[in-house]
Amino acid sequence: MNLMKTLLASSALTAAATVAYAQEMSNEMTIVSWGGAYQNSQLKAYVEPYVEMHPEVTVVWDESSNEAVAKLRAMNEADNITWDLVDVVAADAIRLCDEGLAMEYDPDELLAPGDDGSSASDDFGDLIVSDCYIPQIVYSTTFGYRTDMVPEGVDAPSSICDVFDLETYPGKRSLEKRPINNMEWALLCDGVAKDEVYDVLATGEGQDQALAKLDTIKDSVVWWSAGADTPQLLADGEIFMGSTYNGRLYSVIEEQDQPVGMMWDAQVFDLDGWIIPAGLPDDKLARVKDFLKFATDTQRLADQAKYISYGPARASSAPKVPEDMKQHMPTDPANAANTFLYNYTFWADYRDDIDAKFQAWLAQ
Repeated sequence: MNLMKTLLASSALTAAATVAYAQEMSNEMTIVSWGGAYQNSQLKAYVEPYVEMHPEVTVVWDESSNEAVAKLRAMNEADNITWDLVDVVAADAIRLCDEGLAMEYDPDELLAPGDDGSSASDDFGDLIVSDCYIPQIVYSTTFGYRTDMVPEGVDAPSSICDVFDLETYPGKRSLEKRPINNMEWALLCDGVAKDEVYDVLATGEGQDQALAKLDTIKDSVVWWSAGADTPQLLADGEIFMGSTYNGRLYSVIEEQDQPVGMMWDAQVFDLDGWIIPAGLPDDKLARVKDFLKFATDTQRLADQAKYISYGPARASSAPKVPEDMKQHMPTDPANAANTFLYNYTFWADYRDDIDAKFQAWLAQ
């Protein structure tokens, strides 16, 4: 009898604590994102389902992610944080974390384990590039090529080094007008091992080596600055192959039905994800944590791929991506046999110097 009373009392306390915890959560959440199709994918995949489960919650959107660093600095100086959850690219997350403007977290405490039984830290793996960063999606810079311009009797290009093979694959190429990615690809195709690329690129000799390799195709390169440039050049048949973001190529291939193929080899991964502003009130933080556990679980990140051709950051989400979208995902195993992860630390340290050298080389 005493045991039963104890159990009942314990259950009552647990229920009361649960109710109290729920009451301590804020019922309003301001989420910062990018607008457009990407924000819509977030809305459909996990914001609307979460609000359906929690009708007391109102979500306010702010489309200021491209200004997140400057605005969070200003809010911090004014001691007035008005955002609850902020979507940023990884490079900005690293800066915000370093400046103490984003909250550090433990992935295995904050985030749900994978559906396959993996811990959150194992499921996201090395995509957790900062102690403050919660990855959502992976996009990549890769190459598209005109399928109707492949020379007769030759296989379609499938290796990053085909970009440098003007004899087998003649024609114009488009490359982004900056050293990032181009220098890495050049070294890979000049015999540098993948795991040594950044050690080599950190030296003046290595930078010269990369530029010398790029020199071999320089006269055949059209340089681009905007993400829309390569897709347009491909659609107009002005180039044979060119680099751009995988989502842009998806649009050219699937939505515009252009004769364009994807070349995934040595695609360079970049990330988009969440940071929690440092110093949120307890009720705001409780709501954000509850939302994040749901919004970043295996199924929700897979659901996001229904609406945009970017890969889920969780390994366990990949098998759940809709079949008709898998072929367009940078993270699909068939496309991810040989990938590069953008080295944020390296480029933060060397960007200015290599930029200057690259621009001087362009002007020669």
